[in-house]
Parts: sequence; structure tokens; C-alpha cells
Amino acid sequence: MKPRSTLNPHAALIYVMVVASAADASMSDAELHVIGDIVRTLPVFEGFDEDNIIPVSRECAAILQEDDGFAAVLGLVREALPRSLRDTAYALALEIVLTEAPVYAEENRVLQRLKSTLEVDRLTAAALEKAAMVRHARITN
Repeated sequence: MKPRSTLNPHAALIYVMVVASAADASMSDAELHVIGDIVRTLPVFEGFDEDNIIPVSRECAAILQEDDGFAAVLGLVREALPRSLRDTAYALALEIVLTEAPVYAEENRVLQRLKSTLEVDRLTAAALEKAAMVRHARITN
């Protein structure tokens, strides 16, 4: 599948969540459920037809399977997202990665590439990471 020349911001945010989900080489049902919940509930997805979640996710997954697919997806996302949504995209990636514990090295590498590609500054990234960890804290005995 040849990458689309452009994405709309909604699709770009979904691509980011798919990339985060696929970082550990699998997309779990829990992660897919969270992606659906995010798209249905967050104001940033207002006006997006939730029936398009699966087609957009499949399109991203197909691009990821190609040679240099990860770089292609990151380029499409960067092109499609205005600066005002780049921090949001990083926050959404964190939500997906933290859906299941533990966080693996591959997931951390994907987050680092996203942070760099989206030009999320160090302090903002640290704040988003801390907030996501607090939201996903678990009680352990």
C-alpha cells in the first residue's frame, strides 16, 4: 500500500495511537479498545466518524508493514498535525503504551522517536509522561 500524500489531523492522531500500540509487535484488544474509547470521548475527535477508526487503523498498519513504513508514518503524521496538536499526539501515544504494563524497551524507543519527530520539548514531555503514569498507577500488594 502506498502512503497517502496527506492525512487529516484526526487520522494522524489515530496513526500515532496505532504506532504506539504496534511498538511491541502486537496490538492487544485492550489497546484497541482504548483507541476506540479515546476517539469516541475526547473533544479533539469531534466531527470524526467513529466508523472510520478501523479503516484508518488498518491503513496505518499496512504502511507500517512496508520497508521504512515507520518513517513514512511519522512523516505523514508530522505533516498532518499542526503544532497545536503535537503535544496531544504524544499524550495519546503515552495513553496507549501505558494501557498494559510493563512498558517495553521497543515502546520507549517509539515514544522517543515520536517525541523527536513531533518536537515535543523536554519539559512538556516530562509533564505529559508524569501525568500519564499517575493516571495509570496500579495498586500492588
